Formats: sequence, C-alpha cells, structure tokens
Amino acid sequence: MIRTLSLIAVALVMVANSAQAQFLILKDGSRIPSSDFKVENGKIIRTIQLSADKTATTELPKQNVASFDWPEVAEINEARDLIAKGKADEALAILAKARSAFEIFETLPGSPYKEIFFTYVEMLSQAGRFEETIKLIPQLRLLSLTDAQKMQLRIIQLDIDRQTSSEFSSILGEAESILTETDDSGIGAAIWMMIADIHLKQKQYEKALMAYLRVPVFYGSQLQRVPDAELKAGQTLVQMRRFADAQAFFKRIGETYPGSGVAELAAKEAARIAGKQNESEAGEQKAAPAPAAAGPEGKAPDAAKSSAPAATEPKSDK
Repeated sequence: MIRTLSLIAVALVMVANSAQAQFLILKDGSRIPSSDFKVENGKIIRTIQLSADKTATTELPKQNVASFDWPEVAEINEARDLIAKGKADEALAILAKARSAFEIFETLPGSPYKEIFFTYVEMLSQAGRFEETIKLIPQLRLLSLTDAQKMQLRIIQLDIDRQTSSEFSSILGEAESILTETDDSGIGAAIWMMIADIHLKQKQYEKALMAYLRVPVFYGSQLQRVPDAELKAGQTLVQMRRFADAQAFFKRIGETYPGSGVAELAAKEAARIAGKQNESEAGEQKAAPAPAAAGPEGKAPDAAKSSAPAATEPKSDK
C-alpha cells in the first residue's frame, strides 16, 4: 500500500513538472524542451543527446516550428523579482535579452514574445526611461493586446503625458477615471505614483507625500512599486525640510533593499542631509508618518486616508 502511494506521489510530481515545462512544438508533432534549444544570432540551435555523455548541436530551420507550449515565462518572473528589489537595470537587461531571443517567433501560436515585449516596455516606463518607452509605443500598438494589456498601455501613455505635458488637471482627471474603472492593485499602485508625481511638480508636497505613501500602505503586494514609492516619499520630506523624517525613510530603504540602485540613491540622499533636523515655518519639529511598507493592505493611517479624493478611495488590494 505504501509503495503504491509513493508511486502515485511520484507520478503526480512528474505530471506537475510536465505541466510547467516549456516546449517548442515542431510541425511533425515533436516537442523540444526549452533546455534542448537556444537562439543565437537569429538561428535556432538544437542540442541532441547522442549518448549518456555525448551531445551534438544542429541548426533547426524556423519553418519547421509550428507553435509553443510556454505556460510560464521565467525571464518575466525574474525581472519582476529584481524590480521588487530595486534593481531595474538588471531586470531590463534580462527582458531585453529575452525579447531579442524570441523575436523570430513573434507570429507563432503560443509564443511568449508579445508578453515579454509588453513587460519590457512597461518596466522601461516604470524605470523612468521615457525616451526609450516613447520609441517603442508604436510597435506595441501594432500587437494584438488583451484587455488587461490595453488598460496597461493606457497607463503607460498617461505616464508619458505626465512627463511631457503641463495639463495637470486633465491628467489627474484621467488618472482618477482609471481608478474608478478597475480594482486591480497593480493599476492602482501605478496611478497613485503618477498622482503623487504631479502633486510634486506642482510643489504640493503634503499631497505628494500622502499619495506616495498610499503605495506601500494600500498596495504592498505590488513589490515592484514599493521601493520607488518609499524613496520618493523620503525625497518629498526633504523638500518639506523634514530632514530627520526623511533620514528614517532612507535608512529603511538601505536596510530593506541592500545592493540595489534605489538603496544607492537613498544613501546619497541621506549623506546630503546628514545631521539636519526637521524644520517648520515656526521653527518647530514635525512628526512624520512612519515608513509603512509592511502595513496591512487595505488599511492606512488617518493622514493617508484624508489625502485622497473621495471619488478615488482605493479598493482592496488584489
């Protein structure tokens, strides 16, 4: 009985692993696992096992490929993990390499190219590389996008408008409109970052600070957004001359994301204001909201709640 159960368990593990495996499917029905091929200089190089310790490589003609069985894109998962650690450059390098490798398969059924390319442009925008983002938007619009991707493209375009236009009222109106159309936490986090940036441009520092804080407080699961939101909250506190409060944010960022680009920026900001205390118009210190990245999602300090327009109160994180 025990032996039978063990065999069943092994079989289930094998089935689960097979379900997650990635395959290139040829027109003759053959399935080539991802470990047995790679793309070099636009050519598909297949590895063939000749014996237990001997392999050979051969070029596989693209016309022999029928489709993909690619349920999960490892490069996207890795890139998102790096973004969450504040390592945008490394994340973009991985996606750029994957995009180049899969570009020759763009039109094949099941190809991960569209998802890789879309994620690459999305992360370029998130990293503030707007010139590169703008150049790729026309190519992105030519793709057959899902409804979710169309919404994300709308957000990317809004982010570009935020950088290139001074029509802040209309941009804020569009941002608040998007918030009412979806309860997606990723979209909510992105929109509140834009709202905060606009308030900062208008030198409305209190509104900017509270908008930045909404990201770690309400949308803590969106790990790719939290480091940047915390850094910008700290930078906003500097603008408000609340230097000691800003130092608390910069210190936390260095401890939470060691070795990342965002941690390096936080260290530079901290050095620039070293030894300075909070100031106010009356010359008194002001208490700052604590860095709240680890706070329960869907709950916020009263200060964060009071900063939100009633029409755009965030929905719970999903």
